Amino acid sequence: MSDQNKTQTIFITGASSGIGKATALRLGNEGWNVALAARSVDELEKIASELPEGKSLVLDCDVTNSAQVQKCFEIANDTFGQIDAVFANAGTGGKPGGFSEAPQDSWQAIVDINIMGLAKTVQAALPYIKKAEGHVVVTGSVAGRRYLDGSMYSVSKHAANALAYNLRGELKGSGCRVTLIEPGMVDTAFFDDEKPDALRPDDIARAVTYAVSQPKTVEVGDMLILPVSKDD
Repeated sequence: MSDQNKTQTIFITGASSGIGKATALRLGNEGWNVALAARSVDELEKIASELPEGKSLVLDCDVTNSAQVQKCFEIANDTFGQIDAVFANAGTGGKPGGFSEAPQDSWQAIVDINIMGLAKTVQAALPYIKKAEGHVVVTGSVAGRRYLDGSMYSVSKHAANALAYNLRGELKGSGCRVTLIEPGMVDTAFFDDEKPDALRPDDIARAVTYAVSQPKTVEVGDMLILPVSKDD
């Protein structure tokens, strides 16, 4: 932990599965208080049952709803007394068809969750993060560094990566830190079929844990995490 003299609290969006779930379990079992935020409350309850008693809080949270996001941060702060870190992790994928044929409602969902939901989460978190001189961790993607043919998801991750850089500039001199996590392919429910050569959610959870566990004099800026390439 950054401060060994007190229990740290992290607020995680998209906590019900994949990277968010793995991070919640890892940090919760390492002594952090964990605010579990997602729309799938039943799944959050299962995760909470795997964490030490009193160390977790289940929050029904739709990141596209500004008022709901703000209320969830208020509840987490009231419950744990402080929010030291936020992991802005909620996201969604697109549908096939590229810019020629993909349904526009799938683009809207990507924008609403991956861009606006991220921005709304960060804005709601900042009063608490600034007070704690805390840490913002953003789930970007290698897709935000590359150009993927016809991919609105890639567009959204370029935006997420840019948000992290721009936020770091805004917070300069505040004592707050910003970490951008840029995973390659991760084997999660994001995909319809298993990806045996992809990263696992806990690979990313370990990276998040490393970033938020550094001394307050250290800012881990970017973490590009890729699976080891294999010959065909």
